[in-house]
Amino acid sequence: MQNGPALKDVEEALALPLDRLAGHLAEHELKLDRDVPVRQFAHGFGNVNYLLSVDGAKTVLRRPPLGPIPPGANDMKREHTVLSVLWRAYPYAPKGIHFCGDESVIGAPFQLIEYREGQVIGAEMPPELAGNAEAGAKLGGELVRLMADFHAVDPAAIGLGQFGKPEGFLERTQAGWVKRCRLAMEGPDPHQPTKAFAELVTWLEAQKLPPSAVTLLHNDFKLDNVILNPQTLDPIAVLDWDMATRGDPLFDLAIMLAYWTEAGDPPAMHELKQMPTAGPGFPTRSALVTGYGAVSGRDVSDMLYYRVLGMLRLAGIFLQLHRRWREGGTTDRRFAGFGTLADGLIDFGWDIARGRAF
Repeated sequence: MQNGPALKDVEEALALPLDRLAGHLAEHELKLDRDVPVRQFAHGFGNVNYLLSVDGAKTVLRRPPLGPIPPGANDMKREHTVLSVLWRAYPYAPKGIHFCGDESVIGAPFQLIEYREGQVIGAEMPPELAGNAEAGAKLGGELVRLMADFHAVDPAAIGLGQFGKPEGFLERTQAGWVKRCRLAMEGPDPHQPTKAFAELVTWLEAQKLPPSAVTLLHNDFKLDNVILNPQTLDPIAVLDWDMATRGDPLFDLAIMLAYWTEAGDPPAMHELKQMPTAGPGFPTRSALVTGYGAVSGRDVSDMLYYRVLGMLRLAGIFLQLHRRWREGGTTDRRFAGFGTLADGLIDFGWDIARGRAF
């Protein structure tokens, strides 16, 4: 567990033009406090986040990463649309303060978001909680409750009744991620699709799609997107809403399951290094599904299609990150191995489709 957020000096390539930023904010009756140093959050592979001070309060400025942006990803306007209203019904959503779509201000669209103080658990439990089964059980239960509470929000009651395109959600999501995977494999030094990828896609296309409910979706609900009270492990905030939409809530659950590593999983799942869920006390994926069904009241008796689609989506994300590396959009050497990691995730997804794992 980090003792507060991991911050670093702003990378040279991502330095903010503070004069232009201050001028823009002043036009919207917001004051950038120039006497407070700007820091960059160190976490994550995607959007770039800065901690600065506006009107005397700590504030997060959030912008997309450098390089080409995949369609539908890193959408600052979408995130602001959600965060400008969701806090009224869901107290774990930080309040959206301002959105700017004018790329001439800092070189990309950006938004300002309320800062929530707290701590984050990433790939590993902190030393003081290592091996603590009670803490693992609490965190697993809190994630289930947080997701179920979010899915219970009435979109129309907060002005999001027309948000997203829930009609045909699963069909569109499946076709979209198959296409994104294939596009991500193209480009310089193309990544060759595996036999398991072709088989998994064929399996998905042969399935009869389950009937869909419609709720708000987060689309990246996992432990390192939750800020915690360091003393109690109670949640303070849920972050990263740039892929939010309306659609089938069981797909949101499947996304979390895709990241949820168990001790006996194949190497690719452990190489994700996203959550410490293979440790003591954390529920299994099956128990997580059962718990979500109990808390939400939703029928979770048939999750197979969702599980496989969730694994394809996760593989697609790492394929996109790998293409960013191949195109020179990042110098972070971790990205170099993401193509192989994606292949391993696809293999595991194909195992799930054949009933060899859950």
